[in-house]
Amino acid sequence: MARLNRTLIADIDVFQGLDDEDLDAVLEHASALRVERDSPVFEQGGEANRFFLLLDGALRVVQTTKDGQQVIARYIAAGSLVGIAPAIGRDTYPATAVAAVDCVLVWWPMSVWPDLTARFPLFAANAYKTVGMRLQETQDRVVELSLAQVEQRVANAVLRLVRQTGRKTEDGIEIDFPVSRQDIADMTGTTLHTVSRLMSAWEGQGMIRSGRKRISVTDPHRLMLVSQGKKES
Repeated sequence: MARLNRTLIADIDVFQGLDDEDLDAVLEHASALRVERDSPVFEQGGEANRFFLLLDGALRVVQTTKDGQQVIARYIAAGSLVGIAPAIGRDTYPATAVAAVDCVLVWWPMSVWPDLTARFPLFAANAYKTVGMRLQETQDRVVELSLAQVEQRVANAVLRLVRQTGRKTEDGIEIDFPVSRQDIADMTGTTLHTVSRLMSAWEGQGMIRSGRKRISVTDPHRLMLVSQGKKES
């Protein structure tokens, strides 16, 4: 099988600082993978025998609770590592990753993880930085769910998605993959009715525009004030 070209990963943050020879070595055991929308990349509780780099698309990370409820933990944007279970001391995947749109990924057998992190300290540092940022995001969301009003939680969820995957359009900044109001409800521990009521009100006030599984933020500053529980001065 032909080796993947280093240009696929050269500009991705986690590989910054590696020279061409290093990049070629990183890709020595890598393979490409296409995953259709709504198909799983890996599943919660499954043996963590691969880790992945998302080249194109977006992933929805879902956790199933002990009582069977599914909670959207986060969305993963292109350019991110995913499935790096050993970095958090696990040998199984802690959640299910599902393609939110058609995706292109690079994957490695998990057996090469110790060697890659030992040979390339910059890669290891960048990978563990990714883990740290996700853990911090999880902690922030726990506090948010405990203390923030539902309006703040929903506004924060929309702004988080915009920061991760937003692209500028004529209407504002659009979340660059399909996301439904039910998805937002699942992210924020509230109901579809509540999310629909809030987003309809924000649309009427000119803060967002939404269509079929598409959300654009047209006034980020005002929505940020909502997320902070502040009123306009």
